[in-house]
Amino acid sequence: MTSPPSPKTYCVVSLHALSASQKASLAVSELGRIHILALSSVGQLANIGGAADALLLKEKQLSKALTAWPAAAAPAMLVVADAPSAAQILQWTQWGVQDVLTADECTQTGLAQRMLAAIERHRLSQELRAGSVAAYATDLDTGLPHEQQLMEHMSQLMALRERQPSPMALLVLRIEGLATVRARWGADAAHALRRKVAVRLRAGVRASDVVAFLGEDAFSVLLSTMLAPSDAVQVGAKLMAGLQVPFKISGEAVAVSAALGIAQYPEDGSHAQALLQRAVGLATANAAQCRAGFANFREAGGATAANDD
Repeated sequence: MTSPPSPKTYCVVSLHALSASQKASLAVSELGRIHILALSSVGQLANIGGAADALLLKEKQLSKALTAWPAAAAPAMLVVADAPSAAQILQWTQWGVQDVLTADECTQTGLAQRMLAAIERHRLSQELRAGSVAAYATDLDTGLPHEQQLMEHMSQLMALRERQPSPMALLVLRIEGLATVRARWGADAAHALRRKVAVRLRAGVRASDVVAFLGEDAFSVLLSTMLAPSDAVQVGAKLMAGLQVPFKISGEAVAVSAALGIAQYPEDGSHAQALLQRAVGLATANAAQCRAGFANFREAGGATAANDD
């Protein structure tokens, strides 16, 4: 006869004082063995890393804790507060807090259950968030739609224009310089540069145009309405020129180079996948340049972009 599995062990970082008897009780809980790691200040959170399953802290410590340990990377959070208002609880929940307890509730036998419930809610929330990112295809670094969302949007536009096609273009920009920034300043700096590139591209087109992130070093811009196919070349010139201006990363000016591929609808394809493959192929084949360069059969003129308004 097999014996029942041993209760799982959890680590809870506590900035709220717990008695020795409380710690001992939590350590032998039948629901799960809870090890309490007591800290005396919020500043010590920086040394914890990702080893904790939950964080127990006082309400006055919450803001500093979120600064030292952002909610996106933090474990389950339980806040100890006496008589908080409904507005406070709502705000804390929006910040990622899983439970709010009074000081008296921290001394009761149900503390282990509250902690483990908060840990489980946090786990499910993280899984749901990860699933939402995959399902709805929004890149967290840039805030831009991913390839899946872009493809769906293009397919819908093409279906509407099947009988009477009107000009549309997909631009793909391949950015070089992200790997260098990552190697020199780390992943956070590379993420920051990627966000800045996204913001600059978004600022260079109309609200009706779609800027998407294709992964790692590639962005796309869907020009859903154009007066003429040449508009795409003009917009491409504008975006490439905008990328020539150095970005400020970690206090230093950082330059990137880019290659541009342009696919025209319906000339280069009548399906979303065909347009994307065409634009990506052109951007990949062309060497990235620090000046406006085109991986296309046409070279840009000096005209103002059609969507400057």
